[in-house]
Amino acid sequence: MPPKKGSAGKDGPTDTGNHGGNRLVIVESPAKAKTIAGYLGQGFVVESSIGHIRDLPTKAAEIPARYKSEPWARLGVNVEHDFEPLYVINTDKKAHVKKLKEMLAEADELYLATDEDREGEAIAWHLREELNPTVPVKRMVFNEITQEAISYAAEHTRDLNLRLVNAQETRRVLDRLYGYEVSPVLWKKVMPKLSAGRVQSVATRLVVERERERIAFVPAEYWGLKAVLDTVGADAGEDTASFTAALVSVDGNRVAVGRDFTSEGTLRSSSGVLHLDEESARALAQRLDGGDFAVRSVERKPYKRSPYAPFRTTTLQQEASRKLNLSSKQTMQVAQRLYENGFITYMRTDSITLSDNALAAARDQASRLYGSDYLPSKPRVYTSNVKNAQEAHEAIRPSGDTFATPAETGLTGMEFRLYDLIWKRTVASQMKDAVGESVTVRVAGSSSAGEQAEFSATGKVITFHGFLKAYVEGSDDPNAELDDRERRLPPMEEGDSLATESVTAEGHSTRPPARYTEASLVKELEDREIGRPSTYASILGTILDRGYAFKKGTALVPSFLAFAVVQLLERHFGDLIDYEFTARMEDMLDGIARGETESVPWLRQFYFGDDEETGLKDLVGDQLAEIDPKEISSFTIPGSDIVLRVGRFGPYMERDGQRVNIPEDLAPDELTSEKAEELFAQPSEDRELGTDPETGRTIVAKNGRFGPYVTEILEEPDNDNGEKGKTDTKPKSKSKAKSGPKPRTASLLKSMSLDTVTLEDAVRLLSLPRVVGELDGEDVTAQNGRFGPYLKKGSDSRSLESEEQIFTITIDEAKELFAKPKQRGRRAAAAPLRELGTDPHSGKQMVIKDGRFGPYVTDGDVNASLRQGDEVSSVTDERAAELLADRRAKAPAKKNSTGTNNTGSKSTGSKSSGTKSSGSKSGTGTKKSTGKSGTGKKSTSTNTSTGTTKKSGGSGDSDESG
Repeated sequence: MPPKKGSAGKDGPTDTGNHGGNRLVIVESPAKAKTIAGYLGQGFVVESSIGHIRDLPTKAAEIPARYKSEPWARLGVNVEHDFEPLYVINTDKKAHVKKLKEMLAEADELYLATDEDREGEAIAWHLREELNPTVPVKRMVFNEITQEAISYAAEHTRDLNLRLVNAQETRRVLDRLYGYEVSPVLWKKVMPKLSAGRVQSVATRLVVERERERIAFVPAEYWGLKAVLDTVGADAGEDTASFTAALVSVDGNRVAVGRDFTSEGTLRSSSGVLHLDEESARALAQRLDGGDFAVRSVERKPYKRSPYAPFRTTTLQQEASRKLNLSSKQTMQVAQRLYENGFITYMRTDSITLSDNALAAARDQASRLYGSDYLPSKPRVYTSNVKNAQEAHEAIRPSGDTFATPAETGLTGMEFRLYDLIWKRTVASQMKDAVGESVTVRVAGSSSAGEQAEFSATGKVITFHGFLKAYVEGSDDPNAELDDRERRLPPMEEGDSLATESVTAEGHSTRPPARYTEASLVKELEDREIGRPSTYASILGTILDRGYAFKKGTALVPSFLAFAVVQLLERHFGDLIDYEFTARMEDMLDGIARGETESVPWLRQFYFGDDEETGLKDLVGDQLAEIDPKEISSFTIPGSDIVLRVGRFGPYMERDGQRVNIPEDLAPDELTSEKAEELFAQPSEDRELGTDPETGRTIVAKNGRFGPYVTEILEEPDNDNGEKGKTDTKPKSKSKAKSGPKPRTASLLKSMSLDTVTLEDAVRLLSLPRVVGELDGEDVTAQNGRFGPYLKKGSDSRSLESEEQIFTITIDEAKELFAKPKQRGRRAAAAPLRELGTDPHSGKQMVIKDGRFGPYVTDGDVNASLRQGDEVSSVTDERAAELLADRRAKAPAKKNSTGTNNTGSKSTGSKSSGTKSSGSKSGTGTKKSTGKSGTGKKSTSTNTSTGTTKKSGGSGDSDESG
């Protein structure tokens, strides 16, 4: 298991006293290299490795010939020899590695300046092992990119931390073993191209379990009363002040509220609890309306709220989701750009501490902007409760010894908004508490029947806002009251009489637990100590990319596919997705990082097992034959005899031999027995309309991949038995297609629907293209194309205004159209359906428009169609930005005039800066690899416009799929 201890001597001395010669500095990112080069100046040459230069092989072609026959070669890990990994240089990195070696040959010293975390340490180690330098090697570390920080780092280098490298490589091997052993089980038993991962599968289970809770949830109705009361002034002429109070008890019995009910819809305890229904609540309201009310008690308590700690990786992701509608992936992409351009400190950290310089800078700005009254006498120091916190970084904060205000940065778009968030949070962390007073008023009322009712009202008054002047934290609950929200009650004292303005009954219903959002799932994973916070963004991206979940607004909705995968893993690989087992696994990995545990014995026990526990290898082998694919992907819909199955082409329902497909955007908790019956009752996808009077052929209406259409059934020639058959109208592959006539087919017009289309409509559609007449010796035809209705004359064409014109336009009208100059480009753009916020990538406003293929979101440069489950009215800024980012990730890399990838780099002789991403999607415009790896392969993706390199996952922190 690497690293090889004998290679530690290559590091050489850490003293940088020799300022002569040529020093080669290697960082991960081209953007980072450009910024640092400007700070280091003469004597330093700064180059990027563009992420990892080597990794475990992801496909058979990458395995060296001498290892192909080895039984462990598929894993890329020699499980028989101390779990030694087989590292190979990625094909698209070979030219760049050659370039780095050529540059090193001219250097007198090598500085490895990768990020100061486990993954950065591993990248540095890989560089040293592959470049094999003969000159002194120095590890240069920093957590902000400023002139002072870079100069200090160059003068105070250290050796490689082999303990961190070993911990990171152990994670890499563990995730490879997990993914490459378990993922093939999913391919064989559920569906091809699925993946399993150490953290990915557990996160998916959390999302599925929350949906199970929603499915099992039984709502309970309960009623309460709301009274609008007026205080009476001491003077007759004084205006009254009203407030609202809620009923809490009747004759000493507490009125039931939502928390009193179980998830099955029953009262937890009926003793001393009054459950009001609608009839009794309305009757009680009538008896109390106009009755005598008086203040029974007034309880005042001091209110105090302390500032929030500075951001760490997970809290930044959560707050950016709440306030900026950014996904975790988008947040990290924007933060990466801010870090590489010197605006913030390193954004992958579990630390919430600030350096002395940062404390001074934050306090100075708090004092200057808000006054000395808002500054506490001593700096605030925060301690993290995150177990095994990632290395000794600072919290995420503005860089430098003096913070630039957002207005001073020159930033725009989402980079400005995220920097503003970080800046405010940092400054607020060094300000005084918010203080005030909270008040609870109890009001007694008598009904006409002599019932004694008690109402309650609460208020909060902030007398000194303190840090709330600078920053208020958001909430995952849209109904939650934020910290700066005041609720003022009029002055009242015990015994004061109150006038009744109104007493009304209010109905309520208990709600199922809320689905996870990206922000709340990140918090849940961190609270359970599962995985590393720095990898959560890539894990969430994998869950969405694999189809295990989709988004409705910001909520993560598990697919039926996720239910099948989780059911298989729970039944046959329970430990692997057990929350406590996964957390203990994280503890062991952190123990290796601390030097408390040896990696090889632990990996051996995990993979091969021992007398007490079956190892992963035997577990997979033993369970594979036991898994029934049909049974593992089948679920009974509660309250019905309908069975839901997850097939290779999607979920469907089955009963008595009848099958019905399930809409892609249907959430599992919405598939009730009533909904299932509704789907079964819908018209069949194939509806026979009748016989074409001209051809005598049967016409049917169908629902296809691209929407509803009509087609005709062709009779086949007599077969060997003298019988006739019908031509199958389903599309065939080219290899299976038969020669002979093909059935006519036509899509329905937008004004038509599958259940109402008539035979007459179908005959008209199948008659297209319609010959309108002759013009200039050529036929003019009217037809419906992929871009809408149009006229065609030879190679010339004109668009029509509506689909109905296809059947009504005359040759004279056609002549007029062709006499007009052809419109170049598109017609006048229609008004947007909705205007949204700013795209975090481009900084431009996003809008939703109606296109030829349906609604789509655009920032003016990139267009992305809305997907299944996306509604125009409910698409959030976050969802729109995510669709645009996915569209950019799938776009081909731009080519320059020589046909090579254009990276925007001035350096020559290397193809590496236009590399394809190796195993993950990037929001920066690079192509996606076609290798079999899922999400764990360490990859890089270079933004062709900014030079930003993204680390997807980690060389051990990320899940690895087979």
